Amino acid sequence: MSTTPILNGQVLGQAHYATRAVLERELARIQTSFQQSVALNAVANNGGVVGRAWLLDRMTSTLKIDESAVLETLTELTDAGLAEVLPDERVHVTKAGQALQHQISDAVADITARLYADIPAEDMAVAGHVLTLVTQRANAELAAA
Repeated sequence: MSTTPILNGQVLGQAHYATRAVLERELARIQTSFQQSVALNAVANNGGVVGRAWLLDRMTSTLKIDESAVLETLTELTDAGLAEVLPDERVHVTKAGQALQHQISDAVADITARLYADIPAEDMAVAGHVLTLVTQRANAELAAA
């Protein structure tokens, strides 16, 4: 007899790591890292140009990584010609970076379509609400420490 697991950190973590493994496989195919994909998406989804400080804050707070890891990612992107840091400290995604970001977006859309297929919209809404609350509470605890 199978029972439905109760949502907790372990179930959430298993879903996260399984989904990320599927994404990482696709990212390896297109020769980019997870952190590079996050950076490209963050810049592209905000008009293609963002402040360097904004990007650092966005990635450290979202991925829970230190600033040096973000700076390393930014260096990788600029060395590969996928992004450039402008003289006024804004980060710009190049045409090559835009093309890669489109590949990443397509891969994510395909993965999402496969993994979330046939899950009722009501279930997705409830899960989204619960996970947003858990994220907000965890972030509040981290900020208070």
